Amino acid sequence: MNKTIGFIGGGNMASAIIGGILHSGLAAKNQIIATAKTGQTLHSLQERFGIRTTHDNQEAAKEADILFLAVKPYLFPEIITEIKNDVKETALLVSIAAGQSISAIEALFGKEIRLIRAMPNTPALVGEAMSALCASQQVSQQELEEVSAVFNSFGSCEIISESMMDTVIGVSGSSPAYVYLFIEAMADAAVADGMPRTMAYKFAAQSVLGAAKMVLETGTHPGALKDAVCSPGGTTIEAVAVLEEQGMRSAVIKAQRACVKKSREL
Repeated sequence: MNKTIGFIGGGNMASAIIGGILHSGLAAKNQIIATAKTGQTLHSLQERFGIRTTHDNQEAAKEADILFLAVKPYLFPEIITEIKNDVKETALLVSIAAGQSISAIEALFGKEIRLIRAMPNTPALVGEAMSALCASQQVSQQELEEVSAVFNSFGSCEIISESMMDTVIGVSGSSPAYVYLFIEAMADAAVADGMPRTMAYKFAAQSVLGAAKMVLETGTHPGALKDAVCSPGGTTIEAVAVLEEQGMRSAVIKAQRACVKKSREL
């Protein structure tokens, strides 16, 4: 990719994206410029990745062919007011902020822009993000493919309609928290049955990782995979029966839909 890639904001998610870009060879270190408020963050980015860094958001905006808006949503009015006259007319903007619609961001710029709205999740930090992308009408198919390649460099991504973005927040944006809760509960049970806690977390987490890979790599329906583990009269079906009795499936559905409802209200 023979383009300059800029980042307004250099936090964890920006770092994950930069790491993916460099690891996959999509761009060289000298093609990336990132900004941050603190010298400590800039120093960390420079030390870790060898990219160019600056305190000056306008400098990054002037240089970037692809500009990532990687700051908290509440900072968008301030940051966009600062940079909107410096962004190249041909630049492609990528927002990774929750709750900031394409129309809301365009309103802040005061014009139609070439914008991709993205929703990655925190497993990006270990190269296993699930991200969703939607684009404004001005974005070309080639540009969408270029940005998809960036998000695929630190996980997987899908192109969606913007109307699905709140659903994405429920099923992937927030869902790592549900899984961590499940892992913690399994580990607590193992500790109650005598397993050391560190070992319990490893057994629980690796089992969740392996089960997820089975779904993704075999393409088999999760229900069929569950059935394959449940021997007649065995231990697994005993556990599944209790989970059904306690309403696990219903609780997950209700919780996730509550998450989506909250996202729509923001």
